[in-house]
Amino acid sequence: MISVEEALERILSYVSVLEPEEKRILDALGQVLAEDVTSSIDIPPLDNTAMDGYAVRATDTAGATPERPVRLRVAGELAAGHLYEGEVEPGAAVRIMTGAPMPAGADAVVPFEETNESGTHAFGRFSKAVDSVLVCKAARPGDNVRQAAEDVCRGALVLGRGAVLRPAHVGILASLGRTTVRVVRRPVVAILSTGDELAQVGEPLRPGAIYDSNSRSVAAMVLQNGGIPRILGIARDTVEDLTAKIRQGLDADMLITSAGVSRGDYDVVKDVLAREGEVDFWTVRMKPGKPLAFGAFNSGQRRIPHIGLPGNPVSSMVTFELFGRPAVFKMMGKTRWQRPVIRATSEERIVNTDGRRVYARAVVTQRGGRYYASLTGPQGSGILTSMSLANALAIVPEDSPTVEPGEEVSVVMLEWSQGED
Repeated sequence: MISVEEALERILSYVSVLEPEEKRILDALGQVLAEDVTSSIDIPPLDNTAMDGYAVRATDTAGATPERPVRLRVAGELAAGHLYEGEVEPGAAVRIMTGAPMPAGADAVVPFEETNESGTHAFGRFSKAVDSVLVCKAARPGDNVRQAAEDVCRGALVLGRGAVLRPAHVGILASLGRTTVRVVRRPVVAILSTGDELAQVGEPLRPGAIYDSNSRSVAAMVLQNGGIPRILGIARDTVEDLTAKIRQGLDADMLITSAGVSRGDYDVVKDVLAREGEVDFWTVRMKPGKPLAFGAFNSGQRRIPHIGLPGNPVSSMVTFELFGRPAVFKMMGKTRWQRPVIRATSEERIVNTDGRRVYARAVVTQRGGRYYASLTGPQGSGILTSMSLANALAIVPEDSPTVEPGEEVSVVMLEWSQGED
C-alpha cells in the first residue's frame, strides 16, 4: 500500500492542463483564462456624474449654506447616455442624472439633497420645470464626479492568464465589449459502474440487486467541480463486457470506474486495465478507500488516465474527493484545489483499527469561537446517508489508534455552511 500523499502525487504528475477553447463569456464562468485580457477603451470613456443633481462650476457655489444658499440659473438638463450641447457658463447649472457625461465647463455635481429640490425627478414630460436652483452647500472641484478611465485605461492589462473567471470578471469582459474569451476547456470525465448486482436507476429492482448510486454521486462531484460528466452505464463482471464499456469512454479526458478493484474473484477492472493499458498502483493506506486503482488506457496515440474507485458508495465519494477532484482541477488549469483544513475538538471517540489513515464523516460547528467535530453516525463505507450529513472529514493519522472526546483533530472542510450557535 502507498500513502495518500504518494497516490495523489502520482495521479497529478500524470494529468496535464487541457488545451484552450473560445467560449461565450457567461458560459466561461468558473473556467481559467488562457489569455491576457487588455482593454481597447477607457472605462468610463468620459467624466460622468456619480449622483443625481446639478452639474456646476465649483467656484459658483463658494460660501453656500442652508442659511445663505447660492442661486444658480438652470441652463438645461441631461440624462445618462446623452451629451450636453454647449458649456456650463458662470452662474449656471445643468440638471443631471447619474451616469450622464459631465457638461463642458462643469467640474462638480451638487446632489439634489443639497439643493432646494427635495429629491430626484425624471426627465421628459414628467420633469419638474425649474428656472433656477438654490445650492445649500458649497461644492469642491471633483465632488461626485467619476473621472474618465478611473476604472480601466486603454491598453491596460485587465485580467491575467490563469485567473479563474468569477461573476465580476464576466462583468469586466462585458464592459470591454467582449462577447467571447479564451479559457482552458473543461475535462470530459467518463464514468462507469461495474457489478452484476447493479440495476439502472428508474428500472424495477430485481431480487438481490441494488440501484447504481455511484455513477450519479461521482457525476455530481465532477459537475460541481467544473468537469463534464458522461455516464457510460453499468458493466457486468466479465472481461468482455467491461472491456467493451471501457472502450466507449476512451474519447474522454479521464475515465472513472467504481468497484472491481479489490481482491474478489469477480473484481475484473485490474485485469482489464493490465491488458488494455497499465496499472500504476491499486491500494492506498486509507479508510475508507483502500482498494483504489490508478493507471491509464491506451487509445491510438492517446493515453487516458483511469481512476478505479472502490465500489462502496462512501469509499467511492471520499476517494474521488481526495484524488479525482484535484485531477479535474489540474486539467482545468486550476492550482488552488486544496480544501481548508482546520483543527477542531472531537466530541466523540474515533477509532483507527488497522493503521490506515481514517477519514471519518463529521459535522463541524462553531461555538464560542472554537470548532467542534461530531460524527454523522455509523461509519460503514456503505452508509451513504452519513456522507450526505457531513460537511467535513475528520482525519485520524495512521499511527494514532484513537481520537478521544475532547482531543483536537484535523478536519478537511467540504463546505463552510455552519455558523456560530
